[in-house]
Amino acid sequence: YLDQANATVTVFAPDKLQHHVINHYTGEQTEEFRNVLVEAARIARGHIKPLNACNPDEFDALVIPGGYGVAKNLSNLAFSGADAEIDPLFLDVVAAFANAKKPIGAICIAPAILAVALKGIISPTVTTREDAGTASVIESTGAKHQSCATTGFVVDETNHIASCSAYMREDRIADVAKGIEKVVHWVVQNA
Repeated sequence: YLDQANATVTVFAPDKLQHHVINHYTGEQTEEFRNVLVEAARIARGHIKPLNACNPDEFDALVIPGGYGVAKNLSNLAFSGADAEIDPLFLDVVAAFANAKKPIGAICIAPAILAVALKGIISPTVTTREDAGTASVIESTGAKHQSCATTGFVVDETNHIASCSAYMREDRIADVAKGIEKVVHWVVQNA
């Protein structure tokens, strides 16, 4: 959707080992080690930079895709819940965008990680799935969880944040895509 909007995009990932590697066919952990930046480069088709090269002053907006990688490698939210720690480089980037009041889009589990990262800086209103665990993590930071259908999105105008649940629910890919498209459209329109 960023490409469809003709946005100029730079992808960043931390240059460090993944927490662990999962065989997505079997769902089991493997014994191998993989680098987050190298793995993210596969998705970005090689057009990627290490997270420590990100200068928020050079960008108009931030979009944070979700997924287990974000919950396990940009934070330890998948293991620690409300007591999660955020990767220091990622924390600096997120705080810089929030403090500059630049638009931020958060997708899937990223809204919960965003709430943890911004604790003590701002208290955003975000959405993800309604389960007690995820919503309580968000609300434990002082942020607000707002329920929203998978096809929709939530905008926090005060803090310049749009979020959607994406794959936090077992919905059709077509429905997930609608929510993501709305978040990206809002970010681009407000950048």
